[in-house]
Amino acid sequence: MHRRSFVKHTALLGSGLLVGNEVFAGLYADQVINVAMIGCGDRGKGVLSVIKSMPAKYKIVAYCDLLDFRLKESEKYVPAGAKAIKDYQKVLADKSIDAVFIATPLSEHFKIAKDAVLAGKHVYVEKTMTYNIEQALALKKLVKQHPKQVFQVGYQYRYSPLYFKVKDMIQSGYLGKVTQIDCRWDRNGNWRRAVPDPSLERKINWRMYKEYSGGLAAELLSHQIDFINWAFETQPDEIMGSGGIDVFKDGRETYDNIQAILRYNEKGMIGNFGATCGNAHDGYLFKIKGTKGSVSLLTNTGLFYPEETTKKELGIVDGVTGATKIVVNKDGGIPILDKPTIDGTNYALDEFYKSITTGKEPASNINTGTQAAICVGMCNEAIYSGEKQVWKPTYSV
Repeated sequence: MHRRSFVKHTALLGSGLLVGNEVFAGLYADQVINVAMIGCGDRGKGVLSVIKSMPAKYKIVAYCDLLDFRLKESEKYVPAGAKAIKDYQKVLADKSIDAVFIATPLSEHFKIAKDAVLAGKHVYVEKTMTYNIEQALALKKLVKQHPKQVFQVGYQYRYSPLYFKVKDMIQSGYLGKVTQIDCRWDRNGNWRRAVPDPSLERKINWRMYKEYSGGLAAELLSHQIDFINWAFETQPDEIMGSGGIDVFKDGRETYDNIQAILRYNEKGMIGNFGATCGNAHDGYLFKIKGTKGSVSLLTNTGLFYPEETTKKELGIVDGVTGATKIVVNKDGGIPILDKPTIDGTNYALDEFYKSITTGKEPASNINTGTQAAICVGMCNEAIYSGEKQVWKPTYSV
């Protein structure tokens, strides 16, 4: 793909951009970090598989879950010497463990992360950081008291070359004045896991119960919400929402169909964030619309769509390329990167290692994690109560 001219016209990538595991070779101390995974469900096993692929950086010492079958499933992702543990407190008491990954149900994030910080561990907690706003503010206060420990939240977009590039385009004004953001993360399925024993229903399908879960806003849309916070260096001032159990009348408590409208007054933007379990046509949709052009993103690829005046500046006429040699798709979109990015977890775990070995604060840290958790909490309050939520001065990070 010939895209040199497009790159010239867009803001240059920052020197700190993560472009793959190979970038980190030789940059840091020759140090292997002893780690443990707390929570071995689907996400926990997924992260374990990435950790296993980084033996020069991490050694999995222990893995922890309350359910025996999950520990059994995790065996293929850990070395033979790793210890299977059911009580996370035993993990935290192990002095040989430097850092812990937390991939438990959302309701347990705060308690485990708090105990891990107090135990002197570096912490990587999956999104959303905490179950509610009160916990987010309390955890931020605690982490600030332990500045030598790395605390990272699992928002991988902050490390993706694609999303870093889009942030650069936004900050440089390349999209012009952005007023509309359209986000969806849809699926056509009940989101239910198989339960080998009825007594384990709430432990396995915890995402469907309010006691444990933040629902679709926390599990899916929080990624896109966090990216907008980061890319525009802002947060929503007002949030309105609606939703319901509109598809699956199966005893669940969290909604299977939601929509939230986030108003960013300072930026003059409206963000539309929605998710349904009843239709998969759009799947993952992320569009950021400006007066000079818009971007349409998937998790690993993206296209730039210039407005008519921008086409002239780039030498694009009637949907074909001019002297700029910019490759334009049949629908008029210009690929933002040469090739798709790899799984964002790889970039995030590289950053975690970098932060531990160099003392550099990660891009997705306690401040940004708190901000995102507050946004998700406000979304859910608006969705379930039907009342508009307003950002409070005490939330500012």
